[in-house]
Amino acid sequence: MRSLERSRTALTRKDRPSVFTMYGREWDLFPEVFAPIYSPATGISMDFLGLSESVEVPCTGSLLEIGCGTGVIAVSAALAGCERVVASDINPAAVLNAAANAARHDVFEQVRTVRGDLFGGLNEGERFDTIFWNSNYVLAPEDYEYGSVHECAYVDPGYAAHRRFLAEAPGWLTPTGSVLLHFSTRGDLVSLLRIAGEAGRRVRTVQSVVVQEGAHQVEHMLLEVTPAQAPARRTAAAR
Repeated sequence: MRSLERSRTALTRKDRPSVFTMYGREWDLFPEVFAPIYSPATGISMDFLGLSESVEVPCTGSLLEIGCGTGVIAVSAALAGCERVVASDINPAAVLNAAANAARHDVFEQVRTVRGDLFGGLNEGERFDTIFWNSNYVLAPEDYEYGSVHECAYVDPGYAAHRRFLAEAPGWLTPTGSVLLHFSTRGDLVSLLRIAGEAGRRVRTVQSVVVQEGAHQVEHMLLEVTPAQAPARRTAAAR
């Protein structure tokens, strides 16, 4: 599976830095943590959320980022004015990495980092204006067992994590909040939509972009997830 090979290569390549530059800022990169410099996904997420330097707009409210990695998105949201940010990751090294970058950019008070599988690290009763996940959208066989926690950023066996995200995410929203999922055609959109229907969820595309990734053109999509009976809303992520 190409995604697993990309995971192994990103960890072992000799030019992997301990500090990288993105959007005019320096960021720490810890061992065993997803490196955003080797994939376009983080940059596309930044554009989708209005956090990149080319389209940056003020942010307000609260944001939960699932799978925060180095914390680039969570920290950038706090720097743009988001009052409360929770950055969650299943990888303990990523939790430490995101906390280090929050401290590096002096937003440690606005950004709380937690270790958890999706919503497992949250406090009961917490609610968010925006929930965002740049997901591990490549579908792996249902019986695949991860070789390392780093692989969790790349593939989802049987879409078990996506199924739980679709079912559980709306329960963590404020009354006017939005659930946003970054997905791509490297994933199985048909399966995602089927799972959403089974969970009583509606999924709609609010933004999309096609990028060249090696020999392939890949469409990246920002999807909004709502209860099937709820009216879709015009989404301005974390703003």
